[in-house]
Amino acid sequence: MVSHGGEETRGVNVTVAATHELGPERLRLIREMLDTAFDGDFGDEDWDHTLGGIHAWIEDARGIAAHGSVIMRRVLHDGRSYRIGYVEGVGVRGDRRRQGLGGLVMGELERVIDGAYAFGALSASDEGAALYLARGWQPWSGRIEVIGPEGVVRLPDEEGSTYLRPAAGGTLPDPAAALLFDWRDGDVL
Repeated sequence: MVSHGGEETRGVNVTVAATHELGPERLRLIREMLDTAFDGDFGDEDWDHTLGGIHAWIEDARGIAAHGSVIMRRVLHDGRSYRIGYVEGVGVRGDRRRQGLGGLVMGELERVIDGAYAFGALSASDEGAALYLARGWQPWSGRIEVIGPEGVVRLPDEEGSTYLRPAAGGTLPDPAAALLFDWRDGDVL
């Protein structure tokens, strides 16, 4: 585990670690915070999507105050397969919202994306979109599709809520061609 903090974070430390380094107790605490932060609308499949990558979180005297993770996904675009960093499980405990903690967590996740992936992607709620826009994430204006058990399926409901971020020095895909995501149970995006 690595902790990052500095003058710009005013003494707040963001810890970064892979899922396997967290241990069952910390994973339980993160899951509980996300259940609360999402008002009970964070299910087992959402939790499963959050695991297997790199986590960034902030703890305070009351426990986990903020969390997010970035996992690897495959996306086909215009005949090419990309390895992308997909952001999951971003939440801030209710009593710590609007204090910059989400931005601190995202900063660490973006650092991971810059160092390991072609670009970043996420699906934002209406409430979360402002955070991502302020950090330079761009709404995807093209089609969103998934390779499902029955073949390629368009996801028009995800068009407008999907945001991308180029990795350091990179560019974003051309919206003239669809982003074709890998399949997973639950919400595909």
